[in-house]
Amino acid sequence: MTIASPEEKAPVTATPVADKQAANDFPAAFAALEGELANVGSARVSELRSSAIARFAELGFPTTRHEEWRFTNVAPVARTPMTIAGEAPAVTAEQLERYTYDDCTQLVLVNGRLAPELSHTEDLPEGAVVSSLADAWQSHPELVDEHLGRYAKFDEHAFVALNTAFHRDGIFIYVPKGAAIEKPINLIVVGAPQDEAVAFFPRLLFVAEESSQATIFEQHVTVGEGAYFTSPVLEVVAGANSTLDHYKLQRESIEAFHMSTLQVKQHRDTNFSSHCLSWGGSIVRNDVNATLDGENCTSILNGLYMVEGKQLVDNHMRVEHNKPNCYSHELYKGVLEGKARAVFTGRIYVEEDAQQTDAVQANRNLLLSDTALCNSQPQLEIFADDVRCTHGSTVGQLDDTAIFYLRSRGIGEEAARSLLTYAFAADIVTRVKLPQVRQDLEEFLFRRLPKGDIVRQAV
Repeated sequence: MTIASPEEKAPVTATPVADKQAANDFPAAFAALEGELANVGSARVSELRSSAIARFAELGFPTTRHEEWRFTNVAPVARTPMTIAGEAPAVTAEQLERYTYDDCTQLVLVNGRLAPELSHTEDLPEGAVVSSLADAWQSHPELVDEHLGRYAKFDEHAFVALNTAFHRDGIFIYVPKGAAIEKPINLIVVGAPQDEAVAFFPRLLFVAEESSQATIFEQHVTVGEGAYFTSPVLEVVAGANSTLDHYKLQRESIEAFHMSTLQVKQHRDTNFSSHCLSWGGSIVRNDVNATLDGENCTSILNGLYMVEGKQLVDNHMRVEHNKPNCYSHELYKGVLEGKARAVFTGRIYVEEDAQQTDAVQANRNLLLSDTALCNSQPQLEIFADDVRCTHGSTVGQLDDTAIFYLRSRGIGEEAARSLLTYAFAADIVTRVKLPQVRQDLEEFLFRRLPKGDIVRQAV
């Protein structure tokens, strides 16, 4: 594998992926870019980058011998020759039209860098910041430094280490105390393949102060054809009594590799919800981690993944209850076709002092072919004695009795199967509060399913 900056494409000798030295291609690329990266961010960030790349050199790419990755083989990511993305190619508003929504603040990243001509921010409350991370380092350096890299740790996570080392731009959102950003914030993170595969590492940081409110829609899309690797990291800080609604829609091309991390820190009386919907990418990993670090927190983490062919999607979750009287609910659903594979690993961790915890975790999978495969592992780790925690998992196929019932009402077999599949997936889609986004997702389901027009009429 060759990893180099566009400015210095010196080849680096590849080594077997199973050997941790395979990761040394990235340290070589970092060395070539270190001077340029040192000009972006604070001295602390530069030190953080150096520590992160050193840690990645020690960790290497994870293999299936690692417990947290034993069902997900990332060897294709490591073996694909690529360069670190340089200046972003031009993307037009017409190419992004299907991803834009009315009456939204919008920021667009192309290969990890802001495209100002495609972005617009307006009607923000006084003191609020919605900008690129590069601009925020100039305008609000102390605020960014206070939070960036404090929550998403790279000690045992190779892809967080890569993002921390190589990020040079991203998104910064700050909502001051008592403020509400009325318009949803639409973040479009574009992967734009070039002549050769590229790697880029967007960094996103959302800080909501006490009693603030915001809705954020995070889209990952592809413009063009070709392979690329993206490893976004999103850190969310929810101040006391704040309300944050987050939606992530990952609909990249089938050639994309997507390894993301969401790290949430909740203080007392916060209400955070996230809905992750994924159907793109060749190999996709979503690490979702929430720390409920104050009393009376609510955390809703839902997801839907629909994969086909030889796609692989891995959802890895950890919810930590550190304080009493908190509630968390996780529901992830998957629809698998062809030879697709899905992995779900979820863990609810309850500290000794976190009495009166109420936590629910469920994973439901629908297999539409005999060759699809799902590995599901919901887990509980509880050290308190006054809690109510449940977890469960199901993997199955469509109910023959339900299909027979619909066919007895004059609905063809294919349409009946599609109607039942739609009902299974729509359970997550209908939880999306934004009408434009919900309608967009419903239309995707109609297009995706055979006999979608019949399903649309039926519902």
